[in-house]
Amino acid sequence: MTSTQHLPFLKGHGTENDFVIVPDPDGRLDLPATAVARICDRRAGLGGDGLLRAVRSAAHPEARAQADEAEWFMDYRNGDGSIAEMCGNGVRVFARYLLHAGLVEAGDLAIATRAGVRRVHVAKTGDVTVSMGRAELREESVVVTVGGRSWPARNVNMGNPHAVTFVDDLAHAGDLLAVPPFSPASVYPDGVNIEFVVDRGPGRVAMRVHERGSGETRSCGTGACAVAVATARRDGADPTQTGTPVTYTVDVLGGSLSITELPDGTVEMTGPAEIVAEGTFTPAWMGAALA
Repeated sequence: MTSTQHLPFLKGHGTENDFVIVPDPDGRLDLPATAVARICDRRAGLGGDGLLRAVRSAAHPEARAQADEAEWFMDYRNGDGSIAEMCGNGVRVFARYLLHAGLVEAGDLAIATRAGVRRVHVAKTGDVTVSMGRAELREESVVVTVGGRSWPARNVNMGNPHAVTFVDDLAHAGDLLAVPPFSPASVYPDGVNIEFVVDRGPGRVAMRVHERGSGETRSCGTGACAVAVATARRDGADPTQTGTPVTYTVDVLGGSLSITELPDGTVEMTGPAEIVAEGTFTPAWMGAALA
């Protein structure tokens, strides 16, 4: 374990999906789930929907196989400390951090994640674009229920699992403090992110989301991608069949994301990412969190 004396952190967000960033280039810091949950606590810690640990791929056992493609690994944790495969807003914030810290140059770069390497374009200022890979649309029948209402949901995997359901009013999602009931439970043995979607006009939808391990968040990048693909199929569009890209603007509580599905099936996400603060943990507090 690395020393906790003057351990640095940064805080960033992408469309108000906020993260604590912990630089750990040599992979020496052991961050148990309990410590992550304390760091992400909005009253007793720094507060965040999740935590991004920045580790060189060669220094992390889960990323060594990706080290030839991507120097940096995004070790993403949900706000409750659980491990997640991917986080679309997190990737954009992670890329912005790497540029902010002088670890990469502006332009194209690759970031290793548990869902594979993600290609990113990060400008010196402004939006970040991420190639999120292909969506996997699964055929299992899923039903989501809130407050006596039930809706069919589209099972979409973007490196992590999503259930996308179309509703008449986003208020029908309820308070989203607890995981909305879904069935059959066997479809998502490791939990699921659930998106509730309404139409906002041609090429535009709005969503609310319950993220597993975090509750309702202001935005979810992989969720917005899943929503765009599910909406395209609902609208009868499939770029892999027509050869024509399809773009949707997805409004989230914290802003808007532009999602494009390309003819090869790759999904690109473009949106803002910002570093808002940096500092160090007090040694006594961090030591207690790690105890």
